[in-house]
Amino acid sequence: MPRLMGVDIPNDKQIQHSLTYLYGVGLHSAREACDKLGIDPTRKASDIHEDELGRIAALLERDYTVEGPLRRSVAQNIGRLREIKCYRGIRHRNSLPVRGQRTKTNARTRKGPRKTVAGKKGVKDLR
Repeated sequence: MPRLMGVDIPNDKQIQHSLTYLYGVGLHSAREACDKLGIDPTRKASDIHEDELGRIAALLERDYTVEGPLRRSVAQNIGRLREIKCYRGIRHRNSLPVRGQRTKTNARTRKGPRKTVAGKKGVKDLR
């Protein structure tokens, strides 16, 4: 498995699809990078030579924000929203959907598993 920017990319896939395993690189930017370097995007990742991998890594580091720096900047942006206590920051802090989705139903991914609340006691139980 070729290693690129600290991430193992799969051997058996085309290089354009293998590059999408990097955080911040989608199919469009992977094809764009291959075109800039003159690499055939349909070649298997196992057929890419070490010098070509080095050129890809240098291009991604120079022209795109990927992996560590991108993760750091996203975390800083969310931290800033939380710090200034704007609406989106409060939603991030409370683990609720940020972009206006409904929460009465759905939103289970953000809210986590259901927490059961005990029902009301009947009249017979009070005696």
